[in-house]
Amino acid sequence: MKVYLGVPRGFCAGVVRAIDIVELALKKFGPPIYVKHQIVHNPHVVNDLERKGAITVEKVEEIPSGSRVIFSAHGSSPQDFIKAETLNLKVIDATCPLVIRVHNEAKKYHNEGRKILLVGHKGHQEVMGTMAQTDMEFIDDREKFNPPDWDVKTPVSVITQTTLSVDDTEQSIKNITEKFSDVVVRNDLCYATTNRQMAVKKISEFVDMFLVIGAENSSNCNRLREVAEKKGLRSYLINSLSDLDIAWLKNVNNVGITSGASTPENLVNEIVDFLNPEEVVYMGGEEENITFNLPVELR
Repeated sequence: MKVYLGVPRGFCAGVVRAIDIVELALKKFGPPIYVKHQIVHNPHVVNDLERKGAITVEKVEEIPSGSRVIFSAHGSSPQDFIKAETLNLKVIDATCPLVIRVHNEAKKYHNEGRKILLVGHKGHQEVMGTMAQTDMEFIDDREKFNPPDWDVKTPVSVITQTTLSVDDTEQSIKNITEKFSDVVVRNDLCYATTNRQMAVKKISEFVDMFLVIGAENSSNCNRLREVAEKKGLRSYLINSLSDLDIAWLKNVNNVGITSGASTPENLVNEIVDFLNPEEVVYMGGEEENITFNLPVELR
C-alpha cells in the first residue's frame, strides 16, 4: 500500500496562535482560564488544554465575575465583549487575524452604504460572530441560491466565511454577480483552506480512497472530505485511529490522507504508522511558514 500525504495539512497559523494563547495564559496567570466556545474545533486539543486548567464555556454569562477569559479563534460578537466588561472579565481575544479582517471589511462596507452579503454555513461559530458585527444578509452556500429582494442596481459587497469549499464559494459568488450589477467581492477563504483543498484535488488522481483526519464539527475538515467525494472517491472524516474501519481498506492500494487546520499532527502519524505503507508520497504544494503575532498581554 502507498499513502499519499497532503502538503500542507494540520495546524494553520491561526490555530497555532489560539492554542499558544491558552497555554501561555495558563502559564502566566495560572488556572483556571475560561475559554468561550472551543478554542479550535478539535476535541483532542480542547481536552488537552482542559487537563492543563482551561475551562470551556459557551456563554459569557457562565463565567464568574472577575475571571480571565479567552475568546475562541472563530471570532465573537461585540455583545460578548460588552457582557465581559459588565462582569469585569479580563478578556484575551484569540480570534484569527484573518477572521478579524472579515469583520473589518463588513464594518467598512456598511459605513460606505453598501448592502452586505455573507456567504457561509448557517450556525457556524465564525458566521455568528461575523453577522453580529453589523447589518448584513446571509447566503448558505449549501442551499439553493435565495438572494434578498433588492433592486438589481443595489450596491452589494460579498464577504465569506474563511473555511468554505473553494468551488462552492466560486459558484455562490457567480450567482450573486449575475443577480446584481454593482457587486464588490471579497473572497475571504483563508490560505490554509485553499491550500489543503488544492492538495486533496492533486492527490485524488492517484488514490482509491481518502481519509481526512479531524473533528466532525470542523468546517474545513468537512470541506476536505467533500472535495475528495466530488472527485469520485470514497472519503471518510475520522477523528483518530480509533474511528478507522479496517473494512474500508479492502482492495485499496493507494490511500490519500490529509488533516484539517485544527488537527494535531500526532493523530495523522498514528494512522500512517498503523497502515504501515510501503511508501509515503508527499503531495500538494509547499509547506506554510505564516505566523501571527500574539496579543500584547502575552508577548
